[in-house]
Amino acid sequence: MKKVLSFDVDQTLNVAKTPITSEMAELLTRLLDHYELAPISGQKFEQFIIQVVDPMVAYGATPEQLAHLHLFVTQGTRYHRYNTDKKDWELVYKYDLTDEQIQKMTQVIEQSAKELGFWEEDKLSPGDEIIENRVSQVTFSALGQTAGTEAKYAWDPDTKKRQQIVARAQELAPEFMFEIGGTTSINAALPGTNKKFGMAHLLEELKVAIPEVLYFGDMTQPGGNDYPVVEMGFDTITVEKWEDTAYALKGILGVV
Repeated sequence: MKKVLSFDVDQTLNVAKTPITSEMAELLTRLLDHYELAPISGQKFEQFIIQVVDPMVAYGATPEQLAHLHLFVTQGTRYHRYNTDKKDWELVYKYDLTDEQIQKMTQVIEQSAKELGFWEEDKLSPGDEIIENRVSQVTFSALGQTAGTEAKYAWDPDTKKRQQIVARAQELAPEFMFEIGGTTSINAALPGTNKKFGMAHLLEELKVAIPEVLYFGDMTQPGGNDYPVVEMGFDTITVEKWEDTAYALKGILGVV
């Protein structure tokens, strides 16, 4: 019997970098009455709030329901849960990078993208940035965080650009892990701190076993950032877009 529904975020629950729809907010909120929900993504905490939590609260999610929502941030290197007494989110654990590690990851990604001709600073919106320090992870977003969805989809649809950047960055800094995610992103982190790390901590924190968890993701193929979840043996539903996830969740709600 499943006790936990876990999700990738971008492209699985939403259109990349945008808030979930009112339909998805309703489905997730209703599911909180039956399951623990555990989104896990390379996104930072603030993006989880904007993209997932705020729309659910706008729909009507109560503090008691939010207590069943678990945010595994930056691939699970940080875990936030809702404290019903304080009516706020609390940080349960964190595995942060040192300043030196962040500096080197940033330098290596920038060097690799520039060498390959994929550093497109001229396309950034004012105030946006290509490389973001997410404290426990460094993330390259080729067009920045605020670029339009169509532009992001068009930039590297087959991931070949990012594969080249990853390969070069790995040559320059083999002590780190570089992983393709989202539509234009590369996540840099310490080896082993991918979704396998996060899902292992999910099992520990929620006190469940692998057969009790169902995972949804759009990059479950070998090399995708959801593939470590597949390798661990979790039951997984592969989706292409958030509508696929919504369809499956409606089916789950129909039987609970």
